[in-house]
Amino acid sequence: MSRTLTSGMAGITTDAEVRPAYFVRMIFDSSVLNMWSGVGDITFGGNTYTGTGDLLNISQITEVSELEATGINVTLTGLKSSFLVIAKNEEYQGRALIVHLGAFTSAGALIADPVIVFSGLMDTMTITESGEHSTITVAVENKLIAFERAKVRRYTSEDQKIDHPTDKGFEFVTAIQEKEIIWGRPTGVSQGGGGGNSGNRGGAPTYQY
Repeated sequence: MSRTLTSGMAGITTDAEVRPAYFVRMIFDSSVLNMWSGVGDITFGGNTYTGTGDLLNISQITEVSELEATGINVTLTGLKSSFLVIAKNEEYQGRALIVHLGAFTSAGALIADPVIVFSGLMDTMTITESGEHSTITVAVENKLIAFERAKVRRYTSEDQKIDHPTDKGFEFVTAIQEKEIIWGRPTGVSQGGGGGNSGNRGGAPTYQY
């Protein structure tokens, strides 16, 4: 997967010493949790990230040559009560989670700009509480997982209104399934005309096509 790196981020790939950091952004319906793997608050891209230090753990992020959806797990330990309330009360399934990889200079300045190394959708969340701390583990699906799910759509009025609520194009689909339709128009004989083939008198009408 190709990415555009700033010169500073590209330069750290050849440095003898690298000071990396992960930034995690969890986007819920009415709130956002921003965390990073250091200490203190840090701002980039207009967002402030709260430092969680070693309490933030991200499983290995892998990429394969095939078109395959590989997910990750994000674990948060010893959370603040405010974080725990959001995790418990917000709808999380299908909501976005983005992971950036950044790095610092020897002077402690953040190199512009951290790069997105994973972007997916939150799937399951496990909360473990003890007397001393709480731990949350979030399983995150790669967005490619959508290609593995079958999309079931039907030619019904109800299905059509999912995308177009006022469309009545399929309203009579069920009514015409068993309807008998005679194609063509009656000839003069069937309409009671005086001429024509006498063999059809009193019999079934004939039709022209």
